[in-house]
Amino acid sequence: MEPSSIIPPTIYDVINQATGLIIPEIILLATVCLMFLAGPFLVSETGQAPAGLRHRWGILSLLALSCAFVAWSNTSVVEPGAGPFRSDALVWYVRGLSLTAGILLTLLLWDQIDDGKAAEAHACLLAIIAGTNFVTIANDLVTVFLGLELVSIPTYVLLILPRRDWKAREATIKYFLLSIFSSALVLYGLSWVFGIAGTTNLTAIAARAADVQFDVDRGMFRIAMLLVIAGLSFRITAVPFHFYAPDVFQGVTSSSAAMLSFIPKLVGFSALLRLLSVSFGATSLAVWTPSEVVRFILAVLAIATMFVGNLLALRQTNILRLLAYSSIAHAGYMLVGLAVGANLSGTSGIAALLFYVAIYGVMTLGVFALLTAAGSFTSPIKMLSELSGLGRTQPVTALLMAVCVFGLSGLPPTGGFLGKLNLFLAAWSDGSTTSRVLAIVLAVNAVIGASYYLRMIGLMYLEPSSAEQSTGPAMTQPAALVAGMFCAAATLIVFVSPQWLWDAATLLAKS
Repeated sequence: MEPSSIIPPTIYDVINQATGLIIPEIILLATVCLMFLAGPFLVSETGQAPAGLRHRWGILSLLALSCAFVAWSNTSVVEPGAGPFRSDALVWYVRGLSLTAGILLTLLLWDQIDDGKAAEAHACLLAIIAGTNFVTIANDLVTVFLGLELVSIPTYVLLILPRRDWKAREATIKYFLLSIFSSALVLYGLSWVFGIAGTTNLTAIAARAADVQFDVDRGMFRIAMLLVIAGLSFRITAVPFHFYAPDVFQGVTSSSAAMLSFIPKLVGFSALLRLLSVSFGATSLAVWTPSEVVRFILAVLAIATMFVGNLLALRQTNILRLLAYSSIAHAGYMLVGLAVGANLSGTSGIAALLFYVAIYGVMTLGVFALLTAAGSFTSPIKMLSELSGLGRTQPVTALLMAVCVFGLSGLPPTGGFLGKLNLFLAAWSDGSTTSRVLAIVLAVNAVIGASYYLRMIGLMYLEPSSAEQSTGPAMTQPAALVAGMFCAAATLIVFVSPQWLWDAATLLAKS
């Protein structure tokens, strides 16, 4: 018998393979479609909805995220090819973080939205989580950009849905306009990459960038990546692209501010890790270190972001603006790991970055969740002075918040201490002058940041409570308190037992 010839894969085979790589995202987007289609039929023309309808949509959202979790746990690593999607260690790690964040944000949103708008709000949140994953699983420039827009567009809606006063409208418009500008920069940079490489497939781009025979000016790749870094800096709130954050945080609800404090950073750094390594010819994150030009740019961004975020946070009296500047400062810490890169001679900057992203997400979402639980939807905590005496009026909430705030300050015994320590060791062990400067600046800024975090704890435990707080507000948002309990516990657990998270980040960095 003659040996059978190799049959090339048909379009159906390609579609089936691609579909198998995005099962968690299909589950989320199917639920989004269901919510958008069924939601309006349960609300009257005047916007009235049955009491407690938001609980049903919240349960459905948690169910969808749980099913996506099960699908994520069954995924396997697949070598990237010519298809639009990939499934590697970075995908596995970011999916786990995004789905966990999705559950926590669902709990925060639970009692922050009216019954009549709950379907659309939860649908937008699920779409944002799906878009976060699409950015990471993308193996094509087009898919990367579609994932970024799947995060951006539902965000505009989610910011305005819970509250439609003039502050919320102003915050949404600012975010909308600057996000469009950010997307334009990213798209322009990606078009340069396509023009240089002649393909949108990331695997092919990496191969061509690594080919020494590839006749192209390498400086053009650097210009393209500068445009991409600038565009994505809006999402991670890096200086000088940070100026929208304090106003937007102040104008939206605490659940929306919580989402903005973490999800855009996860999206931005995932995209930067994927695109920077590919465009400079690295076959994996394990061998990628930024060139001197790119490292210098990232280092300047990191230093400016850390100092601006921490120094301006010292002057804030509005707690949401303070947390916005805190979020900016933490973006600077993460940029330290990105600037160091793989660092084959010491602690991997990429592993330290991924470790810190995870623990930062838990800590910052915990602070927002506990601020939400301490107040009410009609009377949220806005000013630092409103924390006065919280340790006496709401001792459990204050204790949990103190744990998360200690974590953000980088003090033991919290996971935040280990996160900053890993970034410092990664920068110092690299040995270059730029990295050593970054390590010193990081340590200095950690001290500056600790001052305003400790001020929050001092207000809760050392100041007398105001008259309004003396009776203590009724617990109207228990779901947020559950999220805060989880975050505070995780912050302590990572300090006591950090190896499992570090191993996951290190495995990713070696992939």
